[in-house]
Amino acid sequence: MGLTYKQVFENNRLWVAEKKASDSDFFSKLEEEQHPDYLYIGCSDSRVPAEIFMGAQPGEVFVHRNIANQVALSDQNALSVIHFAVDQLRVKHIVVCGHYMCGGVQAAMERKQDSPLDPWFDQVREVAELNRLELERLNDVGERFRRLVELNVEAQCRNVLKREVVKESIRNNGSPTLHGWVFDIHSGGLIDLDFQYDPDSI
Repeated sequence: MGLTYKQVFENNRLWVAEKKASDSDFFSKLEEEQHPDYLYIGCSDSRVPAEIFMGAQPGEVFVHRNIANQVALSDQNALSVIHFAVDQLRVKHIVVCGHYMCGGVQAAMERKQDSPLDPWFDQVREVAELNRLELERLNDVGERFRRLVELNVEAQCRNVLKREVVKESIRNNGSPTLHGWVFDIHSGGLIDLDFQYDPDSI
């Protein structure tokens, strides 16, 4: 049996009591302006709870999530989040985080023409096509799927770097630093893809 609607509010009550017991000023401090160091761009998958696996507290991570952790240059939602995080919150790190067993990446490969979601996955398909030779060299389908998840993260990192607000902040302030991660659902571990870019070329 899953989480019931009633349990949500009971859990919230217990959470409030726990926070007040450990820090009586917790909610007073939470009322102050947020100053997160991280912008996290991840997948909407319910198995990938960013703040939990990062060990972060409220106020420490500014979060944007969508299916297959995409940063489409036509997506005003994602672009406005990036702009606000960099221009207003002055985040020090931007993380694009994918995850293995991503249903969005899998859906992109299956292509269902009658699905209203199908156009959303075109960008993932473009990533697959650009890296077709590398992917075809992988004989195992599961390994190919995992590699596409990684390649998609790297492609979205490059899209973040195309935003002028990001480039200007890096040139003027030396930050934010950009990171590509993958969350391994099987192990619970985070993998740093060590996304490389030359700040001096921006």
